[in-house]
Order: sequence, then structure tokens, then C-alpha cells
Amino acid sequence: MDTAPRLAYDVGVAGLASGPVRQVQMLPLPVTRRWRHAFLLLLPACWLALVLFTYYWSFQASLERLHKESAQQLDFYAASLSSTLGRHEHLPEILAQEARLTEVLMQPDSPERQAAANRYLSVVARSAHIGTAFLLDSRGLTLAASNAGTPQSFVGHLYTFRPYYQEAMMGRTGHFYAVGATTGEPGYFISSPVWKDGRIAGVVVVKMVLDSFESALNRSGKQLALADAAGVVFLSAVPEWRYRTLQPVPADVAMRLSSTRQYGGHPLEPLASGLPADLSRPQLVSFPAVQDSRVLLQARHIGPLNWKMLLFTDPWQARQTAGLEASLAGLASALMAAVAYLFWQRHRRKAERLLAADELRATHARLESKVIERTAELQQRLAQLETTERILRETRDDAIQAGKLAALGQMAAGLTHELNQPLAALTTLSANARVLLARDQIGEARENLDLIEQTAQRMGQIITQLKAFARKAPAELAPVRLSEAIAQAMCLVGTRAHRLGAQVDIDLQPATLLVQAEPIRLGQILINLLSNALDALAEVAGTRQIILHGALVDGNVLLSVSDSGPGLSEDVLPLLFEPFVTTKPAGQGLGLGLALSQAIAESLGGRLEAGNRPEGGAVFTLILNAVPPEE
Repeated sequence: MDTAPRLAYDVGVAGLASGPVRQVQMLPLPVTRRWRHAFLLLLPACWLALVLFTYYWSFQASLERLHKESAQQLDFYAASLSSTLGRHEHLPEILAQEARLTEVLMQPDSPERQAAANRYLSVVARSAHIGTAFLLDSRGLTLAASNAGTPQSFVGHLYTFRPYYQEAMMGRTGHFYAVGATTGEPGYFISSPVWKDGRIAGVVVVKMVLDSFESALNRSGKQLALADAAGVVFLSAVPEWRYRTLQPVPADVAMRLSSTRQYGGHPLEPLASGLPADLSRPQLVSFPAVQDSRVLLQARHIGPLNWKMLLFTDPWQARQTAGLEASLAGLASALMAAVAYLFWQRHRRKAERLLAADELRATHARLESKVIERTAELQQRLAQLETTERILRETRDDAIQAGKLAALGQMAAGLTHELNQPLAALTTLSANARVLLARDQIGEARENLDLIEQTAQRMGQIITQLKAFARKAPAELAPVRLSEAIAQAMCLVGTRAHRLGAQVDIDLQPATLLVQAEPIRLGQILINLLSNALDALAEVAGTRQIILHGALVDGNVLLSVSDSGPGLSEDVLPLLFEPFVTTKPAGQGLGLGLALSQAIAESLGGRLEAGNRPEGGAVFTLILNAVPPEE
């Protein structure tokens, strides 16, 4: 309608600018405007497409990051649970070898054997930090348990319906998680058969309580759930999910759960209509128990019972990040007009980067020089420390050798008496042999010669022990039988003990105890402790007794040397292992024996402790690393 006036106006303007009207053609202008209008209409669509693409790309990237973070958390909890379950995996097999349990199975009517088995299982349960340990006979009847004598004792209950009993009776290790039929407390059961004369005589069961792991889940704040192979959630950071199912349970599975009383009387109502069958990869699923929107689900399979650990993560943060990044992308597209300014900034930053690179290179050179200097200083100090350590080792070895020679000096009188008696006997026996030979009494002469040979062998043993004790041997650790070390020490101090009328009792449990030590240095510790005990007994009248008791405790051998002497005063005890501290009268020792013994014990990887017995007398305890007996 207004085309003609506008064209006339345009032509008039063109004529003023360029002369003849015939050279001006303005017909293309409406076409240009159409393209401009189309561009202006397309620009919002492109902008919207850019925003939507940015949102989609950002959401996928954020979801991938969320998946990796959640996977790390899930792997951590899965590894923690696997470690907890496997910690006592072999404990039932070990308990099945215990003689006290086997004896109860052979004599179930013996109250003494049953009481011994109950005590043993109670000690095992406390030491291993497990819920309960108990013993079933071949009929599934509980004969002994760590909770015997309590209101919730398992003794006398039948557990033939439990799968862990059935698996063990088939000769396999059984695993089962269930609510306790007696206590109502859920736990993880591990069982092992007890073999006797080629047949299964009973079953040993260990029950682990997973309360600490569930508490850790509750503290995590994560929507974690642990479900069994049937899809029953039995552990969860959300209490309302416990004893609910991930999908409706089939009738045969429900019947099996009921027959084994696995979850007591809980109704096992479903949390959802069903989850994907394939949980090997992360995926977004609808799970109304978490929220109405879709959540990220990841799963891990755990343990011999094919448990599934499920982690539900709300992807709201990924959506929020995607929305933010899409908004930023939309705003960024409006800033394209500042390209020139950005180019100028780029050139300026390039110059700054070049300057910063020069400064960085100079700083790097200075730091490298300082590192070289510090490295040289550290190497020099390390060499000095190694030299000092070598000198300390040599000094300690010399002190130990001096202590051995001093101990030999203190034992000289007793050893002289020990050798004089056989020498006198040799003189008498040889004279008798000469007379018997002169009388042609060959049989009696042969007996005298046998006695001479035995006496000479006895003297040779004493001299061999002295030479071995005085030898300066390198401190190379090896398995040493404790009974042999005590016997060698007694060979050197036995004469003095006999002269004092001291009774020496040796009790090793078991008698085949092995320690990681060096025989000569271990002997020096024992001789020092026995000599000190004899010194203490020399001060008292009446019964004189020394008791050596050895036992295996938590992978260590504890050897206590106690005496019936006057004991140790309270003011001396804290300083007892200091050099030159002694309770003996002046001139009877330098106070180095216990200090050297402590140093030797530490060089053997152990320690030495001192104290007083409640009934009187001192007790010294030597603690060394135990060596497992050879199979």
C-alpha cells in the first residue's frame, strides 16, 4: 500500500547522490530486508539451539563426573565390606582343628569338656571381636557356644534349618546372612565342618555382627543399600529400606526365605515395582523410594553370597551445573561484539606470558641450584649419620661382649668347682682302673673306664658352652628353640643354683616354643637374668625358688623369670634399665647387666620388662618375636 511513495523517496535520494535517475535501481532492497528479517528470526533459534546443546553436553559431562565420584565411593564401601567379611573367613577352619571342640563332639555328655569348650569359644570371640562362635553336632544341636550361660545362649538349640549347617555337613564352607533365630540380632555366619576319622562329626560356626559397617553407612549420608541375591535389602543407610525388597519376590523365593527363617517375621514388602536386571553399568532409573524423578543407580557385587551394594545418587547437581553452563553459553554469545577487545587482551597477555616465562626460567634455575646444594648437604649428613650408626653398633657389640666376659668372671668360682669335681673323679677313677688291671679284674676296670669317658664328656660340654658363650658372634637372627637356650644357660649357672639350694622350675607352653633371636645373645640375656635371680635369693633364708614360664601371646613369646627374693623397690623400678644402676652392694657389679640385656633384647626385635610378683619377689619378662612351628 505504501510501496510507491517509498520507492519515489528512495529514487529521489539516489538521484541527489549519483546523477541520472536511469543508473539507480533499488529493487533488491526488499530482498535484503527479507534476508535480514530471516536472520533476525533465525538468530534466536540458533541461540536457543546453542543453549540446549550446551545444556545437553554439560549434563552428560556432569553426569559422567558424578558417576566417577559415586563409583569411587561405592568401590570404597564395597572394598571395606569385602575386607570385613574376609577378615574371619578361615577362622572356622582353624577352630575345627581345636582338640577341645573335638573332645566335646566325642563326649557330648561330659560337663567338664563342655565347659572347657565354652570358655575357649568365649576367649576366641573376645579376641577376634566377633559376635558369637558356637559348635553344632552332626544333628545340628548346639553343644558349646561363646555365649553359654547367658539368657540368649545358643546351647541346646537346633539349627538344622540353617543353610550354613547344611553346607558344612556337605563338607563345604558355609556362608549365610540372617536374623538370629535365638537373639533376633542379624549377622553374617561362616561355618566349617569338623572332621574326625574321615567323617564329619560336627560344625563350627562364627557369627559376625555388621553393626559397625552399618553405622559407617549411616554416617556417610549416602543413599546406600545392601541386598542379597533375592533382592532383599538387609543393610541400608536409610532405615526405612531395611527388610524391603527391590522388586516383588517370587513365591518360591519367599518360601525358601521362610523355611530358613532368614529374616524372621519381617513382611519383605517391595520398595519398587522392579529394577533393571543388568546392574553392571550405571544408569538413570525411576525409584520412588528415593524421589519422584530419575536417579543414578550404580551397583557392585560383593562376597560369596552374591550380594549387591546399590548406590542411588540424585543428579540434581548435574542438572544445576548444566543449567548454569547453558546460561553462561547464552550470555557468552551476546559478548561477541567484544572480539576486538579480546584480541588486544590476547596480544597483551602473550607479552606478559613471555615476561613471566623468562622470570619462571630464572626462578627455576635458582631453585635447581638450591636443590643441588641441599641434596649435597643431605648426602653429607646421611653419610655422617651412617658413620654414627655404625660406631654405635660397634660400641654396643663391644659392650655386649664385655658384659659376657664380665658374666664369665662372676661365674668363675662356680665353674672352677664344676670342673674340679670331675678332675678329682678322673684322678680317683684312673687310679682304681690301674689297680683293677693289676688284679686282672677286666670287667670292673672297663666300668671305671666308662665312667672316666662320661666324666670327660661332661667336662667337654661345660667347656664347649663356655667357648660358645664367650665367642663374639654377629647378630644374625634365626629361629632358636627356647628350651635349648634355657638348658645352655642352666649349664653355666646350674652349679651356683645347686650350691644355694635354689629350685629352678621351667614351664614352657608349649615346650617347642621358637623365637627369632641370635643364640649367643639370647643366652647372655638368660644368664644375666638367672644370675640376678640367684643374687636375690642369696639375700633370703627359707625357700629359694626360680620359675621360668614361657607362653605364646599374640604372635610373641613371653618368657618370665621370677624369683622368691626380696623384690624390687618402687624407687629403683623406673631406673632399673639405666646404665650403672644397681641394687647390689658396692663391689658386686657395675649396674650394666640389665642395661646390656635390654639393648640385646631390642637388637633382637624385642624388649625386657621388670616388676614385682604379688606374692613377693621380682619378675623379669623377656618379649621376643615368635617363630611359627614347622608343619
